[in-house]
Amino acid sequence: MTPPIRLLAVDIDGTLLNSQFRVSQKDVNALRHAHECGVEVILVTGRRHTFAMPMAAQLGFDLWLISSNGAVTRSSRGENFHRDLLPAATCLELCSTMRDFRGNMVVTFDKETKGALVLERIDELTQSIQKWLEKNIEYIDFVVPLEKALVTDPVQAMFCGSIARMQEALATLDASAISKRVTVLRTEYPLRDLTIVDVLNRDCSKGHAVERWATKRGIPREQVMAIGDNYNDAEMLAYAGYPFIMGNACEELKARGWPVTLTSDECGVAAAVEQVLKEAPLVAKNARNGAPSEVGNP
Repeated sequence: MTPPIRLLAVDIDGTLLNSQFRVSQKDVNALRHAHECGVEVILVTGRRHTFAMPMAAQLGFDLWLISSNGAVTRSSRGENFHRDLLPAATCLELCSTMRDFRGNMVVTFDKETKGALVLERIDELTQSIQKWLEKNIEYIDFVVPLEKALVTDPVQAMFCGSIARMQEALATLDASAISKRVTVLRTEYPLRDLTIVDVLNRDCSKGHAVERWATKRGIPREQVMAIGDNYNDAEMLAYAGYPFIMGNACEELKARGWPVTLTSDECGVAAAVEQVLKEAPLVAKNARNGAPSEVGNP
């Protein structure tokens, strides 16, 4: 049977990873099945490429990853396709604009050594992303002031903190002159009182990156499936012909009309993939009409 999709774009955190930060075997098996059916599987994440590779390795086949919210497209073997970097001059202006949030700021560079992640200090980050800091400690460098690190274009700037604190950061960005020259993406985790605000080059997003990759592969959007759970997945879901929002997504996102699959703890990725492969006509109709469609247990 010819599958109705040719490209499957899957988010990692909150989608492929469950609440215990693990990938279930059922989800792995579903993605392997799609791969065996001739569907190209890509992981699309806000994580850096290196930080996403452990999840990619669990799938057991070579694939491409779109990382840093669309800024870098690179294969699991290290082959490069596209990079959309944030101009250093823009990031310098951002440092000035966001001077009240420098304790929440991390600048990411596209390298796999110490200095891939640059901070001025850690005091305002330890409570919100302690585990992330611990796992990435070998890549972190402290530079004071942060501007001294901007001798090359970074991948992005990231601000992390409580939801209330990052609402202030978003308001500051929105009111600034720089807002029209960058892309600002939000990822929110209410149960952890954590918001991540990513600042990237203008028009850089998961949606743009998936569209670019599909175009390279000669795949129309009608044959692209995407699964995500958060605000930074919105452009990707809007582009895909077969979009699925996770059951653990917030009500605001679930109300946008995309078909709703199970939660990440209930193997929502597997449920969505199996639903599309088994009941393609029904799902395709829902996707085109934008009508919500609950995906039950396969």
